[in-house]
Amino acid sequence: MLSSQPVRLVGIGLLAGLLSALLGVGGGIAIVPLLILLCAFEPREAAATSLGAVAITALAGVALYAVHGDVRVGYAALIGLPAVGGALAGTALQQRVSGAALTLGFAGLLTGVGIWMLAG
Repeated sequence: MLSSQPVRLVGIGLLAGLLSALLGVGGGIAIVPLLILLCAFEPREAAATSLGAVAITALAGVALYAVHGDVRVGYAALIGLPAVGGALAGTALQQRVSGAALTLGFAGLLTGVGIWMLAG
């Protein structure tokens, strides 16, 4: 019998893509909590898996936009290169924080963003 895990993962990917395209939110906002809740991933595993999935999605998206001439390479580099540094620093910091603290921090971030959006 086929495990339900691959079905859940495909569903999470579809939902993340839909939310990203529909609402303009990053896929990680949906992927990380769903991996934790539906697939019993540890917070670090969920974050790392989400980054891998978002990298694939970003590569596909930028390729399609580039075909249409919509990518501003210089601006993408001005954002992307510092983001690499931030990702490295965030990964190093994450290794020093407990899984429970990561989960609470992520929940706090989502709550804060939600309140900010409702107020705006």
